[in-house]
Amino acid sequence: MAGLVVAMDGPSGSGKSSVSRGVARALGLRYLDTGAMYRAMTWWMLQQGVDLADPAAIAARCGEPRIVSGTDPDGPTIHVDDVDVAGPIRETEVTGAVSAVAAVPEVRVRLVALQREIIGAGDIVVEGRDIGSVVCPDAPVKVYLTASPEARAQRRSAELAGTTAEAQQEAMARRDTLDSTRKTDPLSMAAGAVEVDTTALTLEEVIAEVLRLVKERT
Repeated sequence: MAGLVVAMDGPSGSGKSSVSRGVARALGLRYLDTGAMYRAMTWWMLQQGVDLADPAAIAARCGEPRIVSGTDPDGPTIHVDDVDVAGPIRETEVTGAVSAVAAVPEVRVRLVALQREIIGAGDIVVEGRDIGSVVCPDAPVKVYLTASPEARAQRRSAELAGTTAEAQQEAMARRDTLDSTRKTDPLSMAAGAVEVDTTALTLEEVIAEVLRLVKERT
């Protein structure tokens, strides 16, 4: 499968990370979490004290941090200026700020360029919110995962200590609105993508469906 790219998009809580990594393992492909790159950029901005309410301030500094993403599906890594930020980028402060940073056009231009460098020769499963529509519009396999708001909130609250499904559902609704209405590269289902509703499916069933699509389209 030389050069294969599987583009996996969808909102938070739809199962993108688990499914993408499972598909990558099954096919012996690399894996890239583009959302982690936006989180890494957000973490760096917070560390630097950049005013995240000021898009111009974000744009002026987004070229400074060196962001490096590992592509092993069994242990993906993310570093900013040689600092391992895999843990810090999942903290509440970053989660609450990442949509504002990701909406800045200059940030998206920088990170899409980095993502395309990594994707390069292919043989990779890439997950995010604009993979099939912007980053890899020519990917032979495009999947858009969805799930009910309740299922997404339940999954996310199970992952995070000290939160409830109700709080997560409200937070996800806010982020969905921000991501789908931003002017640059909004969250949307790409042309040619296959929508898979994961609400009533097990992880194994979703992975099997994506593997079927890969076989069908390649």
